[in-house]
Amino acid sequence: MKHQIGPYRVYILLFLLFLITAEIIWSWRKDRNAYEVRETFSNLSVFAGFQLSKYLFAGYQLGLLGFFAGLSPIQLPHKAWVFLLTFITADFIYYWFHRASHYWKPLWAFHLVHHSAMHMNLTTAYRLNWFSAILSPLFFIPSALLGMPPDFIVISYALNLAYQFFLHTEAIGTLGPVEKVMDTPSSHRVHHGSNPIYIDKNFGGVLIIWDRLFGTYQPETERVNYGLTTGFLSYNPFRLVMQGFLNWFKPSVQPKQ
Repeated sequence: MKHQIGPYRVYILLFLLFLITAEIIWSWRKDRNAYEVRETFSNLSVFAGFQLSKYLFAGYQLGLLGFFAGLSPIQLPHKAWVFLLTFITADFIYYWFHRASHYWKPLWAFHLVHHSAMHMNLTTAYRLNWFSAILSPLFFIPSALLGMPPDFIVISYALNLAYQFFLHTEAIGTLGPVEKVMDTPSSHRVHHGSNPIYIDKNFGGVLIIWDRLFGTYQPETERVNYGLTTGFLSYNPFRLVMQGFLNWFKPSVQPKQ
């Protein structure tokens, strides 16, 4: 899989840069102030560290899932229907992983960085904790025990995160009937809101049906205020990544999204 994607990395990067540039132009022309220079560079710096961490922990992720897949009494084949099943299962698991990350302090320590941005734009999607790759595979162990191929699990989770890149924007409004099934930019703006009505809502990755089923769905009904409830945190990428862990050991200071 790595060798299949490798030659296209440059094209993927150029495509993402094109989208970000287009969004910057849109923000400027519409006077939306979706970008702040220092925050944007912070986002990209955090993303650079996250990219490095993916290489460092890739073997660990596959090894861990492979170990538990080996314990499963069944081994599902590498078929299209199995991939679809794995993708939906991974999205369901992601919903609960994401939801737990907002309620349980140790998980929030990893997730805080993603909610610390004061603006919503495509680069905000890149605020991902450098150490999250240590934690996330643990939540997907049940899918491995059910016999789903480890590479399918990893690819499904990667595609889930890739899809969410497109949700971090104000350039797209509501999408009608799509809002009932899929996570959309409007739904995800709500998730990043620090407004009381928006806190701890819309945890879905690709599908929003989990939120509707489990009572955490909230439509976008008022202007979203982004960031932590405690306000601005920092432009320093190291502090952004580490602040959640510092707060974990200092319970008196607990920024929450």
